[in-house]
Amino acid sequence: MKKDFGWFSIFRLGLVQAALGAIVVLTTSTLNRVMVVEIALPAMLPGALVTLHHLMQIFRPRMGHGSDLGARHTPLIVGGMGTLALGGVGAAAGTALMHTNLVGGLAVAALSFLVIGGGVSASGTTLLVLMSKRVPSEKRAAGATIVWMMMIAGFAITATFSGKLLDPYSPLRLVQVAGGVSVLAFVIAVVATWRLEGSPVISDEPAEAEEPKAPFAESFKQVWSEPDARRFTLFVLISMLSYSAQDLILEPFAGALFGFTPGGTTTLSGTQHGGVFAGMLLTAVATMALKNTRFASLKAWVVGGCVGSAAAMVGLLAAGVRGAPWPVKENVFLLGLFNGVFSIAAIGSMMALASQGRKGREGMRMGLWGAAQAMAFGAGGFLGTVVVDGAKAFGLAAGPSYAVVFGLEAVGFTVAYLIALTVKFDVGQPRVQTPADAQAVQQTGAVA
Repeated sequence: MKKDFGWFSIFRLGLVQAALGAIVVLTTSTLNRVMVVEIALPAMLPGALVTLHHLMQIFRPRMGHGSDLGARHTPLIVGGMGTLALGGVGAAAGTALMHTNLVGGLAVAALSFLVIGGGVSASGTTLLVLMSKRVPSEKRAAGATIVWMMMIAGFAITATFSGKLLDPYSPLRLVQVAGGVSVLAFVIAVVATWRLEGSPVISDEPAEAEEPKAPFAESFKQVWSEPDARRFTLFVLISMLSYSAQDLILEPFAGALFGFTPGGTTTLSGTQHGGVFAGMLLTAVATMALKNTRFASLKAWVVGGCVGSAAAMVGLLAAGVRGAPWPVKENVFLLGLFNGVFSIAAIGSMMALASQGRKGREGMRMGLWGAAQAMAFGAGGFLGTVVVDGAKAFGLAAGPSYAVVFGLEAVGFTVAYLIALTVKFDVGQPRVQTPADAQAVQQTGAVA
């Protein structure tokens, strides 16, 4: 058996996640801006490239299966980060090439974004699997908060410093900055994971029987046959669609109906993210401080966050129908707060659920849920814009058109809440017994 991770080890995993975030934000934000402004491309082109990055994450279950087959996880994390770094440099090179050869540059960028998606899938999935196995249950919500907030810090630091280093802009400088960020991120990941998993700890307790290794298709079928794994996949898909559908319409909504300036809508977006931070911190602190009470249950925070998010969406629906005056900033902050509560509790629950069910399938479960999350997040924003445009095409005014999206999101969070009620989140649920488990019980008397 292995020792549980302490806070310093969790912090080291957070460094890896921050490095991952640094490369991702460079490719999805900075390169997007260069393509639209400096190269004057239609916004749909960089949007399509980012979609490629999300589509590649459909392979997360395969990455998770690879993690299940191996004895160690850090080589896959480092390998994924190396792949991600190569993709980041390639995406910048492709963007620079677009200045002189648009078709060639788009081809290089498209291939690079596929590589980025593969790197994120390998490193991100395996990191979550490692956390699910080594972070003790009472630290999961707080640990997930630390790791995800460090990733967001990676977003912010990279966006700030790369923006300054890119001035004055030139294609060569873009490649140099992207190359520097990618190499630095990879080095940080290597250092952070160095000997992180340690050596096996000798124990006098009888070892549990190992589940036989299975091919990918069989392993996937086994996990999908588990009711909790299947329900949680559906929960992740619906909740993340509801979470992300307002991403691309919230700022236009505030500008069109409530007269927010461009700077004002940017500030509104910051208010929402501030609410997300507050919700994450609240969940992490509460589950640690109240660990011996019912308020420490991750399930309670997941369902509470979904209910609160649905209520906040109903508020935005009312704002779309009624128009001004409406406390839009307060409404958006509450939306962020409850989104933060449900999302970080869901990640902590993901870690707990990954170890429930058939032994040796943690990576497959985490990959399945990660793929559902990526697909929903990638599609949510786009679908939100489609619904708004469709509602306007049917003759609805701007306010009610936005309200349709917010109403659908409220329904989605309500459905996610109902699904969450049926999932056994609590740690300690018995695993599915296999023939190998039964044999171990007979031979050792241990409880599988």
